[in-house]
Amino acid sequence: MSFTVDNILSKDELSKDDLIFLLSANGQDKTFIFEKAAAVKAENVGHKVYFRGLIEYSNRCLKNCFYCGIRNGNEKTQRYLLSDTEVLEAAQYAFDNKFASIVIQSGERADKAFTENITSLLGKIKKMSNGFLGVTLSLGEQSEETYREWYNAGAHRYLLRIETSNRKLYTRLHPDNELHSFDKRLTCLEILKKLNYQVGSGVMVGLPFQTIENLAEDLLFLKNFDIDMVGLGPYIEHENTPLFKFKDTLLSKTERFDLSLKMIALLRIIMKDINIAATTAMQAIDPIGREKALKVGANIIMPNLTPVKYRENYQLYEDKPCLDEEASECKNCLEVRIKLSGDTIGYGEWGDSKHFNNRCNKKQ
Repeated sequence: MSFTVDNILSKDELSKDDLIFLLSANGQDKTFIFEKAAAVKAENVGHKVYFRGLIEYSNRCLKNCFYCGIRNGNEKTQRYLLSDTEVLEAAQYAFDNKFASIVIQSGERADKAFTENITSLLGKIKKMSNGFLGVTLSLGEQSEETYREWYNAGAHRYLLRIETSNRKLYTRLHPDNELHSFDKRLTCLEILKKLNYQVGSGVMVGLPFQTIENLAEDLLFLKNFDIDMVGLGPYIEHENTPLFKFKDTLLSKTERFDLSLKMIALLRIIMKDINIAATTAMQAIDPIGREKALKVGANIIMPNLTPVKYRENYQLYEDKPCLDEEASECKNCLEVRIKLSGDTIGYGEWGDSKHFNNRCNKKQ
């Protein structure tokens, strides 16, 4: 059998070499991959897109990751912490507009004041919405006790991005100390799965030092871990980070965007029933980047509900879009964009990962 895109995609299982070949595809071969991914999406998760109202709770962070604009060492960022009232107002907006789910995201902290306040907020959100609002947390590495406490308080999804599954590359993206441990990241993902969270992770595409082989390994890592939901997108440099000095070695932003689309498409093909986010980073490069991601396999959108006055200070990367767009403007814009992409919005539905439900059913 000849080594062609058509023949490779007819296989039940794709190898690392298969994925490397597909990630390198261009022209008609790339179009074929995208068409295949769109068909797999339609058959397995349908044409509904689910909203996750994003609340960027705080940019205060203990970590010093070399790629991140809110790293602890960036003294040019004005730090903030939303009040409980501001969080609850954002959650109320999601509830009133039938988003059904929110994401609370923050820089990483593990002190008692932080973890206890998240627990308190979860209780208030559940009470305010009569249990209607689903809650995803993206608050970094925590103890098993904290993860369990948050789960019991009402969180049922957790996003903890690995950023790269390659241990050597991971060490080049982070300081070499216990606070930035690859093994701890993996352990936290395992704990989240054990506690019955819907577990999300993801990677950056086009990092310094990253190879196509690394990206193929990332896809296999997500599959082998049996992940339930994924957020991935292009690496976009930030001038106040150590990795910025490598900006001239990177693929062009257009190339990073294109490679991210292929990653989303291939992920949909090899993990047919997971939730995949069309991330804001896609739109940072291409004005219709999120719509393009939806067309090749994504089915989750995260409208930003953070009060506008804080958004400029939650920039993990440069050129982040929608910094001055109120929640209502963002909602109206997305409605039009999603309709143009051929999908519909699952208002009033949690849109839980079908993969998670199927994974749980296998255990029984």
